[in-house]
Amino acid sequence: MSAVLETPELPAVFDGVKLAAVAAVLYVIVRCLNLKSPTAPPELIYQDSALARFLLKSCPLLTKEYIPPLIWGKSGHIQTALYGKMGRVRSPHPYGLRKYLTMPDGATATFDLFEPQSEHCIGEDVTMVICPGIANHSEKQYIRTFVDYAQKNGYRCAVLNHLGALPNIELTSPRMFTYGCTWEFGAMVNYIKKTFLQTQLVVVGFSLGGNIVCKYLGESQANQERVLCCVSVCQGYSALRAQETFMQWDHCRRFYNFLMADNMKKIILSHRQVLFGDIMKPQSLSDADLSKLYTATSLMQIDDNVMRKFHGYSSLKEYYEEESCLHYLHRIYVPLLLVNAADDPLVHESLLSIPRSLSEKRENVMHVLPLHGGHLGFFEGSVLFPEPLTWMDKLVVQYANAICQWEKTKSHCSDTEQAVSGQE
Repeated sequence: MSAVLETPELPAVFDGVKLAAVAAVLYVIVRCLNLKSPTAPPELIYQDSALARFLLKSCPLLTKEYIPPLIWGKSGHIQTALYGKMGRVRSPHPYGLRKYLTMPDGATATFDLFEPQSEHCIGEDVTMVICPGIANHSEKQYIRTFVDYAQKNGYRCAVLNHLGALPNIELTSPRMFTYGCTWEFGAMVNYIKKTFLQTQLVVVGFSLGGNIVCKYLGESQANQERVLCCVSVCQGYSALRAQETFMQWDHCRRFYNFLMADNMKKIILSHRQVLFGDIMKPQSLSDADLSKLYTATSLMQIDDNVMRKFHGYSSLKEYYEEESCLHYLHRIYVPLLLVNAADDPLVHESLLSIPRSLSEKRENVMHVLPLHGGHLGFFEGSVLFPEPLTWMDKLVVQYANAICQWEKTKSHCSDTEQAVSGQE
């Protein structure tokens, strides 16, 4: 009799288990997608100055909420994964001319040149010189999207193709791009300066490209001539400090490290005959290095066994120390915008003390830190599907426009003062 009475309770038990399972799944979804995270304007670190006040007034995106897509946009991992897999959605195809420059060591640097599609807001000739992220080039979708938007805002664009990154361009010397080598970028900038004598420059770097452009500007005061401003997006500032954090599993950095190392191995091995061939092989690279490359599972192992030897560094520590922009940032005197995302899974939060400290000391520097965006994601959209243009694209162009207006206003005021002084 008791058994008959107990059986009706079993469905209720199963319903309870189902409910608990659904609740657990929902909890995991909410946590993984970070749905409880608020939207807010980016955190801004800067010194109070006339330039900073002008930028806050002229760049609404600096003080406006960045609102990512509702369902997945608050997850830095999904933003990063979409950037890595898709680049951008419905990316345009701007038309450019490929230029080839022979370097002193026999390497052939290439960059793509895109002419403006409209008049610039100040009516002058302004060129954006752009350095993409690691192993990237002008054909990447995020670069194409940004270039198209910049062209429509009146900018000529020159985009560096990292040495060895383009699959259809063979290396002509036993060297490829490294973390902080500025030779190819400098050659592109010099070409633009000599070819367009009246143009002024806006320097833009994404991820690894941010390290390169900042290091380039800080290497010599002459490199900052005719430069209006510099924008760096999602860089880590110090490879030496990032080295340890990139081997940690929190925020899946070790997994990202493995994926990026695997991509680098494929690129290096695609140029195996030039980099490791008997005829052109540099003495610093050996068959043992090639064997170590095959078994490498991190960028640090690849850098230690291959990349540092292109420039003769004796150790990985020396390579990271010398190739990072950390020791050059304080030598940049043009307006400098440093953009990172708080949820970038590749850049550990400890590295963000570098731009924060610099921005607190230097009037020309502003650090922008939105809560969301991942690594070079910054997608916008209402619920599920992202827009083709990202918050990052808009911010860089808006900041560049504001700096152009600032410089024109300064020049106009200076001309007026000289005219008044002459009359007296």
